[in-house]
Amino acid sequence: MKKTLKFLKEHKQFTFFGILAILIILAAIFAPLLTGGVDPLKGSLTEALEAPSKEHIFGTDKMGRDIYARVIYGARASLTSTFGVVVLIFLVGSVVGVIAGYFGGKIDAVLMRIADMMLAFPGLVLALAVAGIMGASIRNAIIAIVAVNWTKYARLARSLVMKIRDRDYVSAAIVTGSQTPYMLLRYMLPNALPTLIITAATDVGGMMLEIAALSFLGFGAKPPTPEWGYMLNEGRACMQSAPWMMLYPGLAIFLVVVVFNMLGDSIRDILDPRAE
Repeated sequence: MKKTLKFLKEHKQFTFFGILAILIILAAIFAPLLTGGVDPLKGSLTEALEAPSKEHIFGTDKMGRDIYARVIYGARASLTSTFGVVVLIFLVGSVVGVIAGYFGGKIDAVLMRIADMMLAFPGLVLALAVAGIMGASIRNAIIAIVAVNWTKYARLARSLVMKIRDRDYVSAAIVTGSQTPYMLLRYMLPNALPTLIITAATDVGGMMLEIAALSFLGFGAKPPTPEWGYMLNEGRACMQSAPWMMLYPGLAIFLVVVVFNMLGDSIRDILDPRAE
């Protein structure tokens, strides 16, 4: 306990933004409590486009749904999809990169050429194309973003593995009869993990923006799902008459992205203090 408190005191930025990130996650988990049981999907046309008031502190949308409730519940969809994207990109890219870096030769050439093909297209444009082919849904948006962004992790993992592949202790382990799965799990992956974790931590904010962008363009969440990017899309038509429809989802995206970006920078400083 003393070591934990000492660590938190020494890394104040990490502590501050870590607490904010935990509060955001808790807000998503306990959304029914924070909204007083208000259903984010239930509306009343008689209350459509009401300005912020005591009854609806963030106002209502064109269907009469409470925007405060939709913003709070929207954290569930946005955070879940964002963390899902980061985890999948991390796993796919790490596995491909470690295999390519360790085996080299034709395996490395084939995997890296596939990565080069993916990098030849602008990321968001390719994600839009994939999502457009598969249809609009959160799941397909996640698949599209993963298909585009795994290459960065693969190249990073490959370069890290290639640095240690020819070390003496690795050669000695091979000579003594160590099997390939053991070599990958015991030597290759642990050496690549810290840098990959730093990259994943700093990518959370960016992935959230990409998911929001796909939903905003109509390739992500489908109505009536409360998702921040889709809520921005809904508010476009009423931007002048009911600006609160875009203001509060936009603020939610801004605040959450800033918190997780700063938290990622803090994790980077802790795990790799030499980085500038």
